[in-house]
Amino acid sequence: QVQLVESGGGLVQAGGSLRLSCAASGRTSNSYVMGWFRQAPGKEREFVARITWRSGLTYYANSVKGRFTISRDDAKNTVFLQMNNLEPEDTAVYYCAARWDYKNEYEFWGQGTQVTVAS
Repeated sequence: QVQLVESGGGLVQAGGSLRLSCAASGRTSNSYVMGWFRQAPGKEREFVARITWRSGLTYYANSVKGRFTISRDDAKNTVFLQMNNLEPEDTAVYYCAARWDYKNEYEFWGQGTQVTVAS
């Protein structure tokens, strides 16, 4: 079992930046794929970005490509989501998640952190 704790959310003006962190503890492994998801009020949860821990390979949703960057710090077992040029449409609760790299379903989830972008 791995525990995930997000931090770094907050209120920012449109065009601003935030960096989210996801600290992993417990049975961490470089066989995980780490993902960021978000859920806006009244909407379904959607994929934002992912990174394969072993290789560092990344993948982004089209809506954030070129504005968001996912990265990892091996020594700290932490994954980051750098969010630049934020838009009001980015307002959501952001969740960190983990899955084994041989599975499709994310098994482990954090509690979420609120990001609010004011216009």
